[in-house]
Amino acid sequence: MSLYRTLLLGVVAAAAFGLVAQAAEISGAGATFPYPIYAKWAAAYAQKTGVRLNYQSIGSGGGIAQINAGTVDFGASDMPLKPDVLEKDGLTQFPPVIGGEVMVVNLPGIKPGEMTLDGLTIADIYLGKITKWDDPAIAKLNPGLKLPSTAIAVVHRSDGSGTTFIFTNYLSKVSPDWKSQVGEGTSVQWPVGLGGKGNEGVSAIASRTLGGIGYVEYAYALQNKLTHTKLINSEGTVLEPGLEVFQNAAANADWKSAPGFYLILTNQPGKNTWPITGATFILMHKKQGNPERARQVLDFFAWAYRYGGEMAKSLQYVPMPPNAVAIFEASWKQIVGSDGKPVWGGHPS
Repeated sequence: MSLYRTLLLGVVAAAAFGLVAQAAEISGAGATFPYPIYAKWAAAYAQKTGVRLNYQSIGSGGGIAQINAGTVDFGASDMPLKPDVLEKDGLTQFPPVIGGEVMVVNLPGIKPGEMTLDGLTIADIYLGKITKWDDPAIAKLNPGLKLPSTAIAVVHRSDGSGTTFIFTNYLSKVSPDWKSQVGEGTSVQWPVGLGGKGNEGVSAIASRTLGGIGYVEYAYALQNKLTHTKLINSEGTVLEPGLEVFQNAAANADWKSAPGFYLILTNQPGKNTWPITGATFILMHKKQGNPERARQVLDFFAWAYRYGGEMAKSLQYVPMPPNAVAIFEASWKQIVGSDGKPVWGGHPS
């Protein structure tokens, strides 16, 4: 499988009747974090409407670059852009779903959910301070678990990545050393490790490298049958990843009060809140040269909000609640054509 994936879905029925040339197509590029749910939504939407989605899963940095260059109808990023950046670049953003990141490991004899890690230990692993799996810091978190003396093979993203932003933002909150030495961003100067492109690349390298550890969106761990760890959150609770603990983090999201919907959901309070949680965002130009294409993009996400919730849950993503959806859809009024009129007039009949 290619590390960078392109999603192109159409309608078989249209092809059968020679209507492919007439089928509408919208294009997007960016975050790999939401690729599994975009693929599922796109297949269902194409079957329903005949409109197909061409989505390039190239990383958040690539998505930001492509929307700024005007080569796609929408960009996608797991790092929200700050209000001043949105204003400068004439963009608006809104989040379709929320997801959780997990740590995955490749250790013979260790089953999914058997190992427990905390933020400080993960930071020390990625700083190169902890280099063996039987290190006392890991052993203390895992009494009774037989840990090998295998060298730790750190795996991180090599591309500009919103998944990396969420991960490094979390580490910066729980580790003063990480914050001062590395910090947060879509790209950072990694002290140690191997780089992979996309969630796909990190999944592949971590799963094939003895002693490997990587960070990926949970859907990738499930789809690739990777060995995930439990995490200890800010309240000291040992948690197994899953929809419920991701939803607990999402419950703290106050979208109405967040300028430009700039909101970070890592290390949220709550006894049963997953610590590495984040929203993924769609980026669009406020002024549209092709209003009809922009309307089709918004129709797609309006449909996803209304009908895609159960599909999102099936992949362990958190769908947006109706009150938040109303706020996001109201913000679409600022996306206008050359005549200054909003491109989206509401849900299609």
